[in-house]
Amino acid sequence: MLRTSHAAIARVMKAIRVQQFGGPEVLKVVHDVPIPKPGDHDVLIHVKAVGVNPVETYIRSGIHSMKPDLPYTPGNDCAGVVEEVGGAVKNVKKGDHIYSYRSLTGTYAEFTISPASDIHILPNALTFAQGAALGIPYHTAYRGLFQKAKAKAGETVLVHGASGGVGTAAVQFCQAYGVNVVGTAGTPEGMELVKKAGAQSVFNHREAGYVEQLLATTGGRGFDVILENAAHINLGVDLTLLAPNGRVVVVGSRGKVEIMPRETMFREASIIGVTLFRASREESTEAFAAIQAGILNGWLRPAVGKVYPLEKASDAHVDIISGPGALGKLVLEV
Repeated sequence: MLRTSHAAIARVMKAIRVQQFGGPEVLKVVHDVPIPKPGDHDVLIHVKAVGVNPVETYIRSGIHSMKPDLPYTPGNDCAGVVEEVGGAVKNVKKGDHIYSYRSLTGTYAEFTISPASDIHILPNALTFAQGAALGIPYHTAYRGLFQKAKAKAGETVLVHGASGGVGTAAVQFCQAYGVNVVGTAGTPEGMELVKKAGAQSVFNHREAGYVEQLLATTGGRGFDVILENAAHINLGVDLTLLAPNGRVVVVGSRGKVEIMPRETMFREASIIGVTLFRASREESTEAFAAIQAGILNGWLRPAVGKVYPLEKASDAHVDIISGPGALGKLVLEV
């Protein structure tokens, strides 16, 4: 097929296509995928950068409850340039730099379709890679902290696993909203990143005795809120670290865990699950208003970690699950 320098003319694009569920090796680049056409309320985005999220590895492997029809293109977070808009779209125009957290066709591709309602202008202060790190991580952090756990200024929050995309987002929100925040990470580099994001204290969750150190930072009272990124490992410990009326917000888990329910009883504690699929339109609008305000006010700056070409998406999927320790958001460059 004849190709030109402008893929939109040829109406085909490069994209990852998953033909069967399985390991990272099923992420295959295909060069002749038809470019999708936006509907009246949709936008065609020329993708520049893609945020890689753990949930995409679960879907790819077939263990997630949500199983797309095969073949499919993974991904939801992206940043790029508006290529084409549907007839009813008013909030963006061709050429705008934008970011989006929901795709109808998958973002591991040169072009993707997103509903116009889920697209936001990318301020000049941020790169495309940073824009790709905004949607799901910052929306999850805001929803978990403020819409579900109802964290308040003056309370103390533990971000358990704070050096990844959601963790650094949560630390930045806490710091900006007057919430005392303590974080953990698994490497010295991760600890430095969490400290830079605004945590008052940071501990290595791979070192013996760190749980006792965490509790000591609260004077033995415990944490009002714990944002938990690895509940399959930490939930039982989290319950022992809660203050009276404390809340554990589960934003990540990869398996089963055994807990002692009695730990919730005398504290009158709560365990709260979080998923963006349950967020109402009003809740999402609120979250992105907070995100945009943070960017414009200068305190919200996504921490981008390793950047991979689209052809190395399989490496990104390995690293996000089995890497030595999170260090910012993993991003694909398209």
